[in-house]
Amino acid sequence: MIIMNRNTWLVPLSLLLMLATAGTARATPPNVIFFLVDDLGWADLGCSGSSFYETPNIDAFAASGMRFTQAYAACPVCSPTRASILTGRHPVRVGITDWIPGMADAKRPADAAFRQVVDRDNLALEEVTLAEHLKAKAGYQTWFLGKWHLGGEGFLPTDQGFDVNIGGCDRGSPPGGYYGPWKNPNLTAREQGEYLTTRLTDEAVGLIDTAANSAKPFLLYLSYYNVHTPITADTRTIDHFRAKAAKQFREVAEPVAEHTGRSRSRQDNPDYASMVRAVDLSVGRVLEAVVRAGQVDNTVVVFFSDNGGLCTLPTRVGPTCNLPLRSGKGWLYEGGIREPLIIRAPGVTRPGTVCNTPVVSTDFFPTLLELAGLPSAAELHSDGHSLVPLLRGEPRAARPLFWHYPHYHGSGWRPGAAIRDGRWKLIEFYDPPATEVYDLETDPGEQHDVAAAEPAVRDRLSLQLQTWQETLAAPLPAR
Repeated sequence: MIIMNRNTWLVPLSLLLMLATAGTARATPPNVIFFLVDDLGWADLGCSGSSFYETPNIDAFAASGMRFTQAYAACPVCSPTRASILTGRHPVRVGITDWIPGMADAKRPADAAFRQVVDRDNLALEEVTLAEHLKAKAGYQTWFLGKWHLGGEGFLPTDQGFDVNIGGCDRGSPPGGYYGPWKNPNLTAREQGEYLTTRLTDEAVGLIDTAANSAKPFLLYLSYYNVHTPITADTRTIDHFRAKAAKQFREVAEPVAEHTGRSRSRQDNPDYASMVRAVDLSVGRVLEAVVRAGQVDNTVVVFFSDNGGLCTLPTRVGPTCNLPLRSGKGWLYEGGIREPLIIRAPGVTRPGTVCNTPVVSTDFFPTLLELAGLPSAAELHSDGHSLVPLLRGEPRAARPLFWHYPHYHGSGWRPGAAIRDGRWKLIEFYDPPATEVYDLETDPGEQHDVAAAEPAVRDRLSLQLQTWQETLAAPLPAR
């Protein structure tokens, strides 16, 4: 039995036991549930160290599978990362390197040296998505719920391989807000004051319930609008978090300077905390539906975020804090690209395991193909590597990871790019020109720039990054 009131969600003991002890999958291919949270920070979960936000359901899920400590989004903003998940290809390859439609030229900083780079405002129909491939090759039912942000009419989820689209449109934030009556063209509120996340969860649970006896596997892609702005409190838990903040925080936390902006230095925003909790409540309900359907042993579950938590802004602080990582959404510091990632694959992952190997969002496509018993399709997911060996606990050598974000962003970020190769990370800023190098093994918070002290490392990484950009014909900003 699940007991819920406005402040708590008691995770059913059956859920915890079944998630933790489920054995080998009963059938092939398995169902897939992909939770994608918008703007959730690396440190926003209890299992990642948060002491103010509360995520008991997600923490229990992490205890049943594998948690990755160095999982990266392919971009520090949403649309490019979303494209990379669905295609297994780097944002540069798919022509989406900024959120859609991006910052207008007129909104660039007054001293901007470059024009904005213009790229696609939709995911090309020629791209083969994970949903299309799973449907064509293994007969999957494919369901999309929530935030799409990869194009409007003609480029919606149902144009990209999904049988069902509930709430996906061209917008990046929830049209009309989080409470009904909202203005989403693909999801009408049932009543005044209906909460969007609850509605999406209701729809997801309904789909799982109806598929319980189906012979066809399903891909449920639940892409929350939470915790994207506008930061809007969940009325179920906001009183709890306001009281908790009043008790826990006696002094004002001074912001951290970040270039010309400021970053929040503590997780202490009750409204944001209630939005995180809303995601946790949703995850709990969806996983309970899997238990009720008798599909725990035959369902792969992935939990991820599309970019870092919004922490840094030019004139004020963002709603969350990513410390000990530096900065957040929009920036190529670790706080902007390192994400919470949890995967549970029955018969593959062991409960309570942790992986410290760097992985990236392009890896999901080949990983889910392998877990579904399908052959690799390297011609499609050209930038992804299957994580299945890591899920089994087998070691795998890290490979270089690249980021290309040649845009101005509302967080204060200015055009640049980055590379991580092993312990070393280089960030190149184009406006004004600067190069920073960090040893992430000893300095994950990127506080000590060693570019001058390690010239050989700096030059090697800079050449690697330039060669990669030239190979992919990465677009650079024009003066």
